Amino acid sequence: MIRINKPGYIYIALTILIGFSSVNTANNLLYIVTSTLLSYMLVSGIFGRRNLRGIDLSLEFPEERFAGSAVPVKVKLTNNRRFMPAFLIRVLIGDDEVLFPIVGPRSSAQLYLNMVFNNRGRHTITDIVAASVFPFNFFTRYRRIPKDLDLVIFPMLQRSGLSHLAVNQTRWKGDASSDITGYDADIISIRQYVSGDPMKYISWKATAKTGQLKTKELSTLETPNILIEFDKMEKQDMEETISRVAYLIVKLIQSGTAVGLVIERNTYKPDISSAHKVTLLTRLALYAQD
Repeated sequence: MIRINKPGYIYIALTILIGFSSVNTANNLLYIVTSTLLSYMLVSGIFGRRNLRGIDLSLEFPEERFAGSAVPVKVKLTNNRRFMPAFLIRVLIGDDEVLFPIVGPRSSAQLYLNMVFNNRGRHTITDIVAASVFPFNFFTRYRRIPKDLDLVIFPMLQRSGLSHLAVNQTRWKGDASSDITGYDADIISIRQYVSGDPMKYISWKATAKTGQLKTKELSTLETPNILIEFDKMEKQDMEETISRVAYLIVKLIQSGTAVGLVIERNTYKPDISSAHKVTLLTRLALYAQD
């Protein structure tokens, strides 16, 4: 597709005017000027079309993509031509665009584009548009590059506290200890001192009785677990509830708290891994949309 720019309209009008003048006056100089103007237009067409050929575009989205927040998308332009660089390539994705000034032959360049998705759930990008005004800004040429990108946008994050949600909290830090050796809670046993043990954990009473240095072994405190029972929540405002749950999941995992989710009769056991967080957020993003 081609769109004529304002300089292009002026150039075409000027060429036509001088062309009529050369015919009416039979002036050789005007013929030469008209021929020159037409040749420039021909050169513009040839190089403009070649500039958009032999290029490819790809998009890379971050793992976490939240509705209502800017999503940094890596746009990669690859120039597959052997000799000719790619000049002034604008990449259009919906209402967003990014400009590649020049990309050499047999090379690629990367730029970042911030995209905002207003709604959670599945989104599909079917094609990307490459546009260029090269070489003279007379015309803007467009080329659609078909793509089929499916991505899930996570819910918008809305600040929330546990009091707003149906949660099952177990083994908060400080409430219970485990049998794993650590330095936080109750004494498990008294053992022989080993070089490197902290001095504050030496049992001086046992040392005095045995005449040998003894060290106290303490249990460690268990990691808190939280299970969010989404199915039991009141959902007068569905999107607000989903946003609050998403916020809570992100914040709890960031703080090192294992969090699980009960949603549509499926139970996801508490965990703190990044993959687990993505699973929970994806499940919330697709709620009532599958």
